[in-house]
Amino acid sequence: MNPYDNPDINELIALALREDLRLAGDVTCQVLVPPQAKLHGVVRAKAAGVVCGLPLFQLVFSAVAQSLPDCGVEVSWCAADGTAVVPGDEVLRCYGNATTLLIGERTALNLCQRLSGTATMARRYTNAVAGTKAKVFDTRKTTPGMRLLEKHAVLCGGAHNHRIGLFDQVLIKDNHIALMPPGPHGSGPAEAVRRAREQLGSDTIIEVEIEFLDDLEAVISAGADIVLLDNMAPNLLRAAVERRNNVQGRRSVALEASGGITLATIRAVAETGVERISTGALTHSVPALDLSLRTTVA
Repeated sequence: MNPYDNPDINELIALALREDLRLAGDVTCQVLVPPQAKLHGVVRAKAAGVVCGLPLFQLVFSAVAQSLPDCGVEVSWCAADGTAVVPGDEVLRCYGNATTLLIGERTALNLCQRLSGTATMARRYTNAVAGTKAKVFDTRKTTPGMRLLEKHAVLCGGAHNHRIGLFDQVLIKDNHIALMPPGPHGSGPAEAVRRAREQLGSDTIIEVEIEFLDDLEAVISAGADIVLLDNMAPNLLRAAVERRNNVQGRRSVALEASGGITLATIRAVAETGVERISTGALTHSVPALDLSLRTTVA
């Protein structure tokens, strides 16, 4: 998934620049920067982590330059998305019109630092489960408007994407199940899976959340592809793996642990034998990776 070609990203950049410039523009540059002044810029890491989002610098500078004729900035990357860095590492160079560079630098840095923080967190979680069969997945707990970028950052950190949005996979959660009273085909979760499979056919991925192990066999029989085991302790997760393995179904069913997963607990969860572990911690509250841009007069 390459988000940089998606038109949504251009809209995001336009909104971010509009927040900064409004109708007045950059009043500091207007009074202090000669129109034809040029700068060299270097972006360096100030903390250890995984960089992501560097191509956004060119997109931001190009967006700024649209309203400033012949005022472009050229960008060259010293590191690719997913590269591990330490303090002092040079990750990007830029050269061009000083006004364009100074207007765009903060927007580009804000985006890149946030994505690099996400990639760094994804790498930590992925490293924590190394040697097990479990894969780490993100969730939809993303920053509004930045989902494609943050999901890309998760991949750059070595983790995996859950569904992108509501449109690309069925995920039956407790609030859906509340509308599915027990019936002749089983409990609420199983009835929800049965209805979804009946209407959508065999090709659509259907995942269902359960809170009790006694629902496991029923949702598998109803046609679930993935069973999300919500807030279950490792002993219950092991029991779920064993029970799943003893079910002879027509579909291969993966088990996903979720709820309260942290770096301190994820290893124990991975060692239970589940195939998937999902956590919003990859995106919803990560600290930005500190990057700095320093310039010199050309």
